[in-house]
Amino acid sequence: MLFRLVLRSCARRTPIIHSRAPNPIANRSLPGVFIPTLQFNAHFASKGKKESVSFGVNIFQGRISTEQVFPYPSVLNSEQSQFLKELVDPVSKFFQEVNNAAENDRLEKVEDKTMEGLKEMGAFGLQVPVDLGGLGLKNSQYARLVEIVGHHDLAVGITLGAHQSIGFKGILLFGTDEQKKKYLPDLASGKTIAAFCLTETASGSDAASIKTTAVEKGENYILNGGKLWISNGGTAEIFTVFAKTTVKDKHTGKEKDKITAFIVERKFGGVSHGPPEKKMGIKASNTAEVYFDNVKVPAENVLGGVGNGFKVAMNILNNGRFGMAAALSGTMIAAISKAVDHATNRTQFGSKIHTYGLIQEKIATMAMLQYVTEEAAWYVTDECIQILGGMGYMQETGIERVMRDLRIFRIFEGTNDILRLFIALTGIQKSGEYFKRLQTVMKNPFSNPGILMEQIFKRANRKLGMSSGLSLKNETHPDLAASGDLVAKTVEHFGTSIEDLLLKYRKEIINQQFLLKKVADAAIDIYAMTVVISRASRALNKGLPSAQHEKVLCETWCLEAFARITNNLNALKSESSMQVISNMKTISKELVTKGGVVANHPLGF
Repeated sequence: MLFRLVLRSCARRTPIIHSRAPNPIANRSLPGVFIPTLQFNAHFASKGKKESVSFGVNIFQGRISTEQVFPYPSVLNSEQSQFLKELVDPVSKFFQEVNNAAENDRLEKVEDKTMEGLKEMGAFGLQVPVDLGGLGLKNSQYARLVEIVGHHDLAVGITLGAHQSIGFKGILLFGTDEQKKKYLPDLASGKTIAAFCLTETASGSDAASIKTTAVEKGENYILNGGKLWISNGGTAEIFTVFAKTTVKDKHTGKEKDKITAFIVERKFGGVSHGPPEKKMGIKASNTAEVYFDNVKVPAENVLGGVGNGFKVAMNILNNGRFGMAAALSGTMIAAISKAVDHATNRTQFGSKIHTYGLIQEKIATMAMLQYVTEEAAWYVTDECIQILGGMGYMQETGIERVMRDLRIFRIFEGTNDILRLFIALTGIQKSGEYFKRLQTVMKNPFSNPGILMEQIFKRANRKLGMSSGLSLKNETHPDLAASGDLVAKTVEHFGTSIEDLLLKYRKEIINQQFLLKKVADAAIDIYAMTVVISRASRALNKGLPSAQHEKVLCETWCLEAFARITNNLNALKSESSMQVISNMKTISKELVTKGGVVANHPLGF
C-alpha cells in the first residue's frame, strides 16, 4: 500500500505530460553501449513546412540544431519531484529487505512474496492514470523507479516492464475510452498480468513477416498462430497480439494483408502456452511460447484500427524502450559501487589496488560511461568482474548473475545491429530528401534562397579550407568551449562524409552495411558528445558540488569520442578500409560455404 498511501496523501496531482519517448538506437564501438535517442521526428523544409529541429537529422546534413539538446531539460515540476522523492525510499527499502534476486534466479521465478508486495505498492500500474487505478507517473518519474529495480534485480524489472512498458502500453497509447476503462484498472493493480505478442519463429527483427492470422467473421475475428519468447507468456491473462488481416483499399478496392493489433483475453478460449523457456539469464522472468487456436476475438478489441498494427507495434516499442535504459543505469551504479568497494579494500603487492593505473583506468571509464550514456551496462559490469577478479566470477558476489541477465538487452526489442542500421539509414534517407530538394532549389534559386546561400557558403569555405562557422559557444558553459569546438568539427566532417556517400552509392547505400555501421557509430558519438556537454554545462551553471567532476568526465568523453568519430569517418573512403571490408566478405563467404572454420589445423588434423 506504500505507493497508494503516498498517492492519497498528495491528493490531486498535476496532469500527466508525457515527455518525448526515445527512439531505439544501438551500441557503438564498445560492447553493449547504448546511447539516448537521436530524435528522428523531423519535418523537412518545403512549402508549408518548417525546417527540422531534430539534432539527429541536422547532423546528417552537416548542420547543428540545438533546440532539442540545449539547455539540459528540467522535466519535473516541484510537485512531481516531491511525489517522486516520496516513492524512492519505499521502493529501495522493498528491494533491499523483501526481494531476493539470488533466490528468484535459483527458483527461476519471482517469489510470491515479492509479486504480492509489488502489487500492494502499485508497481504494476506506474503510468496508468490515477482515475483508472494507477499512479499516473510521467516518463521521468517512471524511469527513476525502474532505475532502482535495475539496481537490484533485472529479472523483476523484465517482469514489470513486459507488463506495463510493452504489455498493455498499446492500450494506454491507442486504446479507446471503453478499452481503457475495461482493462486498465485490473492491469494497474496486478490482478491481471499483460504480455506483448509480436515475435514469431520466422519474424524477429523483421516484424512485418509475421504469420499469425485474424480472419473477420461476423462481429469477431478468428485468431490462429503462435508467438515465440513471450515475456510473461505463461502468466499473462491479457495479451497485445499482432496478426495479419485482410484489408480492402478504400481507393482501389483491392485486398491486401496488413498487420492489426488485438487485445486478447486468455478467457476467450483457445489461448495456451508452452513450458517456461530455459534461458541464460533473467531466469526469474517467465518466458514462454503462446498459441492461439481459433480464438474468437470481438471486433471491439481491435487496438488502434484495422491495418494499423505495425504502427502500433513500433510506437509501443519506441515508447517503452526508455524503461530498459533506466533499468541498466541502476545496474551500472550497483556494479560501479561493488568495483570501487573492492578496489578500495583489496591489497596486492603491498598497496590497495585502486592506486594502480590499470584499475584507475577501469574505474574512470566505468564512471564516464555511466555518466554519459547511462546505458553501457554490459561493458561496465564486465569491468566490475575484472576488478573483482576471481571473486567476481563466484555466485556469492551476484555479479555473474547480473552479467547473465544483461546479455539479453542487446537482443530483445530490436537487436543492437538492426537498430544501428536504423539510425544510419533514417539519417541518410532524410539527407537524400534534403539534397534532392536542394537540386530543385538550384533550378529555381528564388524558391528558397536561404538554403541555396547556406550551401554556397559551406562549399566555398570547404574549398578554401575554412570552417563552416558551426559553433556551440552560445549554448555551452565557457569551461567546456573546447569540447563544443570538437562537436562543431565532427558535425562538419560528418555532413561532408554523408554527402560523399550519397554521391558515390546513391540508392545502393542501403546495401553497404559495413559503412552504415561506421556512420551510425559516428552519429551516436556526436550525439553523446553534445548531450554530455549539455549535462555538464547544467552542473557548472548551477554550481553543483559535482560540477568539476562532471566537467572532467565530459572533457574526457569528448576527446575520446572525437578520435573515434574521425577514425570512423576517414574509414568510409580509405583504401585500406575498403580492402578490409572486401576481405571480410570473402572470409565470411568461405566459412558459410564450408560450414565452419576453413583454415587447416596447425597440427595437420
